[in-house]
Amino acid sequence: MPPTPAKSSRPAYNSRLLRQIFDRRAAKFGEVAFLPREIAQRMRERLDYIKVKPARVLDVGCGSGEDLPALRERFPEAPVFGADLSHAMLRHALPRASSDTSWRRLLPATLGRALGAHGPRIAQADFSALPFAADAFELLWSNLALHWHPRPDLVLPEWQRVLKVGGLLMFSTLGPDTLSELRGAYAEVEAAHGLATRPHVIDFVDMHDLGDMLVESGFEIPVMDQEKITITYTSPESLLADVRRWGAYPFVRDAAGAGAMGATPGSSTARRLHQALLAALEARRRADGTLALTFEVIYGHAWKAVPRMTAEGHGIVRVEDIVRKRPPR
Repeated sequence: MPPTPAKSSRPAYNSRLLRQIFDRRAAKFGEVAFLPREIAQRMRERLDYIKVKPARVLDVGCGSGEDLPALRERFPEAPVFGADLSHAMLRHALPRASSDTSWRRLLPATLGRALGAHGPRIAQADFSALPFAADAFELLWSNLALHWHPRPDLVLPEWQRVLKVGGLLMFSTLGPDTLSELRGAYAEVEAAHGLATRPHVIDFVDMHDLGDMLVESGFEIPVMDQEKITITYTSPESLLADVRRWGAYPFVRDAAGAGAMGATPGSSTARRLHQALLAALEARRRADGTLALTFEVIYGHAWKAVPRMTAEGHGIVRVEDIVRKRPPR
């Protein structure tokens, strides 16, 4: 069964634009890395309950490589690979990718070379078109990356392709309630100024839809859960600054949408609309004096299922399935 097509209203994917966004954000991304760092820790706690001993590990959307050392430490005998679209992000990942936390670092250099290189490797790649052979990994890890692609129904089959049968996919992504305060503030400003409603925040995919896509993409036993994390700020300006550091709206808009809510960047109209946005956020100040920003974090893991069809389209019948279905004598 082919993957369910994404909603037609979702914008077209532009990998060049997304790469440019994160190339620009790379230098200051560390200032907001506390969020993916916290989510990675929660993912590792979930991994504690899963028995897996991979021979190779891939971190998809590895960004600046924050998760590479911890993966290397947990699986010291497995080479850990990282892939990310942004070249600038990967430059920041290089020091983390070159560190070796295993017992091999204690060996003489000549003996280490004889045993082979087991340190992490990184590659610049779109995570919906990975430069790896099929069945290359036993564990695929992805922390807060999937939502940057508008077609997870195309990404998940590619992730399934590079996993071995029985391999584990473990990921986190953001759900529909993420940045709800910012989305609401933009909507208020547009309504007050008679502007057409435009997207300013990613149309995040629902947890249940992702679970369905996993099964349709060839995964089995998917486990999905979600939680909401609230980050608080003292001012609208600091809130917006962090949102900009995390990224931006990553899809192409028409020329009229180039600036703030469609206004020409730097114009008096753009400045006026920006001030209106700050006021709309300020109006959301809570009783404790802080401004809240919500993140709905979705966690998922699933195993690559045994294929039911050959590449030529022929059905595969396993002996154990025949034995299981045989009626008792």
